Amino acid sequence: MDQEHVYNGMPAKHLGTEGWAKPWSGPNGGACLEVMRLNDGRVALRQSTDPEGPALIYTHHEIEKFIQGAKAGAADFLLTRPENLTTSAGSAPERRAA
Repeated sequence: MDQEHVYNGMPAKHLGTEGWAKPWSGPNGGACLEVMRLNDGRVALRQSTDPEGPALIYTHHEIEKFIQGAKAGAADFLLTRPENLTTSAGSAPERRAA
């Protein structure tokens, strides 16, 4: 793919199928974040459950600062789940009761 035509929100399928990695994959049923390093140093992110969906494109500097911040604990607030959060499996109290 011509790198000048790569843009934030573009369909990830236009970036091809080769080169995607799952560095943060875990026991989550296959739903994880996939990354691809682009030839110009930018990084593309996509949701593994929607590989043809939108790709978020970040510069090397943006990814570097994000990872440094995450390692320093700046994103730890994302690890707590609000009690009122519901999913297809029901609310937190419903899941605990099941």
